[in-house]
Amino acid sequence: MQHEPRNMNRQQDAKGVILTGYFSNSEVLPLASGVNNAEEIESSSLSRRTGRYSVQSRPTNASGKPPYHRCNSQDSLDELLMDEYWTEVENITLSDEGKVDVEPQEEVQLKVPDEGEQEKAWLTEAGLATLFDESASDPEDMMGLLFTLTRTQAAAVEKRFETIRKRNKQHHIPDVRDIFKLPGTLESKEDEAKSTERSENRKRNITTDGQVVGQGNGSGSSEQSVSEPETDINLELSFSDQALSYKEGSKASSQALTDTDDKLPLSRDKTGLTKMGDLSPQDMKKVHRLVLIEMTALFDTAGIDLKAHKAVKLKVKESGLFGVPLATLLEQDQRRQSGTKVPIILQRLIFHIEEEGLDTEWLLRIPGSATRVKAVHVELEGKFYEGLFSWESLKQHDAASLLKLFIRELPHPLLTVEYLSAFMAVLKLPTKKQQLQALNLVVLLLPESSRDVLKSLMEFLQRVIDHKEQNKMTLNNVAVVMAPNIFMFKGFRNKISMQQELSMATETANIVRLLIRYQNLLWTIPKFIMNQVRKQNTENQKKISKDRAMRRLLKKIAYDREKPEKQEKPPSEADSSSQGFIRVQAPQFSKVSMAVQLTEELQASDVLSHFLSQKSSVSVKREDLCLYEIGGNIKERCLDEDTYMKDLLELNPSAKWVIKWVIQR
Repeated sequence: MQHEPRNMNRQQDAKGVILTGYFSNSEVLPLASGVNNAEEIESSSLSRRTGRYSVQSRPTNASGKPPYHRCNSQDSLDELLMDEYWTEVENITLSDEGKVDVEPQEEVQLKVPDEGEQEKAWLTEAGLATLFDESASDPEDMMGLLFTLTRTQAAAVEKRFETIRKRNKQHHIPDVRDIFKLPGTLESKEDEAKSTERSENRKRNITTDGQVVGQGNGSGSSEQSVSEPETDINLELSFSDQALSYKEGSKASSQALTDTDDKLPLSRDKTGLTKMGDLSPQDMKKVHRLVLIEMTALFDTAGIDLKAHKAVKLKVKESGLFGVPLATLLEQDQRRQSGTKVPIILQRLIFHIEEEGLDTEWLLRIPGSATRVKAVHVELEGKFYEGLFSWESLKQHDAASLLKLFIRELPHPLLTVEYLSAFMAVLKLPTKKQQLQALNLVVLLLPESSRDVLKSLMEFLQRVIDHKEQNKMTLNNVAVVMAPNIFMFKGFRNKISMQQELSMATETANIVRLLIRYQNLLWTIPKFIMNQVRKQNTENQKKISKDRAMRRLLKKIAYDREKPEKQEKPPSEADSSSQGFIRVQAPQFSKVSMAVQLTEELQASDVLSHFLSQKSSVSVKREDLCLYEIGGNIKERCLDEDTYMKDLLELNPSAKWVIKWVIQR
């Protein structure tokens, strides 16, 4: 039996009998909306039994070899639809043939850190480097983080710390059980023998009625059961704690993973959803650390070992449009247009495709002319920034090919080398709910530039799908066409085996499908993470208040004052709310203060409407305004317009309310 290295077929005889591979995936996707030829129509009638090898008789091509790979996957994308995936791979291969780079690019090199080094890198990224290096960071800041961790999160940290500890027995490293004592507890030497038992109890700390009791209270209310039906995405309880509850006996509530994923809505929160970009850089730093710990805890709970890769430093282009690192491209764009978050060339390509109309049949699927695309590529590099490129002459399918080329040509994959394995591991989780929760966390971990570009791309793809009745590009069609462009970075196919690529085809298509369909969820920061951030800020404020009190005491002693200074209290929001109103400031619009009646139904959108009704001279669009929550237990947060102000005030009674003009690019 012969092997075709890139066709991924096993040719049984000269008649073109193909033994397709067996592999498992998690989502059922319906058939493609259209077929191209009689061969595809014939193949669609073939049997597709779940989890079995199937022998299919197919005609050979002109060269006598079997056609390019047609795969049969278990419980997922069917063979007919996956034809589009392999056709796209062929198109990519053909477009790369004969291409001459002006500046030859190095291929991405992947490196898996050694055991111990990987754990150190993880703890450092999580803000816990002090655990193995006392000079690394502020130990009090670290303790503030540890105090907020749930039991599954704490277990994830303990696991990494113990790995380092075992590799460094010759050095004195404090016992992990001492590090994870709750603040305020005192253990004598006589109690040391009991600490191991207490540590194990923390790991098993689930009450008999299935409720989670976390180490800290950052995961939300401990009175709410995590064994809920798989009908919504609960953002208030730690995902890893929910997964542990599922693992330990709540499996009966799980539903099968089917295509009816409209059954998984996002649960609403009266204190408002928090999207990426809504928080200050200081709080986003805390979010990143907590999300990393939570994602790792979620995979640990499912017994999935994530091996993070490191990108070896490459020599890359320092200017231009294609093949330039996102950070470099954004830096040069921001010099031309301040606040740019998505490369201007990508914005312009998307705009041109939409301007030509999204009703075009097989948009994104039919490639542009390879010759024209190469010529336009060169022309854009020379004329784009000078404004000399003639967009009127650019055909729509050519523009779509250039958009995909831009993504593929990034020196590092859009989903990053560091988190690519995490994206691929998402579908290994046992329920669709957990898969979406994990995908949410991995998206939040992406660097800001990758996250913003990915979001812009997903929004565009959804707009294409919205015209599926005209362009015939359903969610499934778009997912299989875009998957190889997103996941196949430069040199990717040289780094994996035939079987790996075969298996990854449906997996990557399913991941892209989830990214498109659930983008409103995936770029949302879970409430339990926000609660942990608020708790950290509260702990930090307690420390600051103690320091201030000590300074005032020393000042009093030094100057022998008769009375201590009275602690300054702002025109307290608590005082205002007790009188039935809140005060809103708008310094950008010369509005010193505005009183708004506080009711049970008052939302952030009502506050903005009230402001605009009073300031008729303000020439700003409603969508460019945001009401901010500032101070108290949060640094700064742009509020979701559906936020109920009274509920949020109870969560953060010391906050101030400020209206700002937000520029979005």
